[in-house]
Amino acid sequence: MLPVSVPPHHRPSLHPPTVGVVVLAVLAVASSAPLVAFAAAPALAIAFWRNLLAVGALGPFALARRRAEFRALVGGARRREGWYCVLSGVALAAHFATWMPSVKLTSVAAATALVATQPVWQGLIARGQGRRLPPAVWAGIGVAVGGAVLASGADFAVSGRAFAGDLLAVAGGLFAAVYTAFGERARVSISTTTYTTVCYGVCALILLVICLVGGVPLGGYDTTTWLAILALVGGAQLLGHSMFNHLLRRIPATTVSVLILLEAPGAALIAWAWLGQLPQVAALPGLGLLLAGIVVVVLGGVRAGRRAVLAPAPADAATPLPDRPAG
Repeated sequence: MLPVSVPPHHRPSLHPPTVGVVVLAVLAVASSAPLVAFAAAPALAIAFWRNLLAVGALGPFALARRRAEFRALVGGARRREGWYCVLSGVALAAHFATWMPSVKLTSVAAATALVATQPVWQGLIARGQGRRLPPAVWAGIGVAVGGAVLASGADFAVSGRAFAGDLLAVAGGLFAAVYTAFGERARVSISTTTYTTVCYGVCALILLVICLVGGVPLGGYDTTTWLAILALVGGAQLLGHSMFNHLLRRIPATTVSVLILLEAPGAALIAWAWLGQLPQVAALPGLGLLLAGIVVVVLGGVRAGRRAVLAPAPADAATPLPDRPAG
C-alpha cells in the first residue's frame, strides 16, 4: 500500500513503543517467505488461501461501513476506479503466482531480495509514462540490476532450479510494481478498505481458477501447514500493512520505505534460524549490492518528489516511487 506522508511537525517524537511497532512490522513482513518455504502445501494454493482468508477478515467490515462506495464502483460515478481495483487484483495474482513459487525453488534470501526490485520496476514504469527520473534513481537502478545479475549468476552456476526461482522472484517484483501503479489510481477517490477488499477478492478468484485448472490441491494439509497459512494472513497480509501505515504518523515516509526493505535480511535470518537455510555464499555480494541499489532508488525518488512539492515542476517531473506490498 502506498503510504501518505505526514508533515514532520505533526509527528510525535520517536519513543520505545514506536520502536516496538517497527520491530513487529518488520518481523511480520519478514516472516512471509520463511512461512511459505515451511508450509507443506503448493505455493499457488497458499497464495489463494492467504488472499481468500484476508477477504474473509476484511469483507464484513468493508461491506458494513462502505456499502455506498461499493455500489459506486459497480455502476456509479466511480466505475473507472472499480476497473482499476480489478486490474490491480489481476496484477496482484500474477505477483503471488510468480513470487511465492520462487520461495520454493530458490533460497528465502534470494527470493525476498529479488522481489524487492519493485521500486526499480516502478521507476521504469514512471519513465514509460513520461515522467523524468533523477540521476540518483538511474544510478540506483544500475546498481540494483548489477547486483541482481551477480546473485542470479551465482545461483545459475549451482542449480538451474534456483536460477528459475530467481527469475520468478524478479517477475514477482515487476508484477508488484504493476499492482501498485493500478492501486495508486484506484485509491485516489476510494478508501483503502474498499480497495483492498476488491483487490484481494479478484486476486483470490483468479488464483482459484489457476489452481482448479492446474489440478493444484486446495486441501488435505496437516495442522501445521494450516497454522502457517493463518500466520501468513495475520502477519504479512494484514498486520504488516497495518503497522507500517500506523508508523507513518510517527516517522517519515522515506524512513518507512527503507524499513520495508529490511524484509530481505530479516527473512534470511528467520530462514537461517528456523529452517537452517542459507543462501549461496557466492550470491551474497550480489544480494547486498541489489539492496543498496534499491535504497538509492527509494531515497532518490522521494527526494525528487519533495523538490517537486516545494517548487512546482513540469508535468513530466519526477515523483516519489511507491513502496512495494509487504510480503
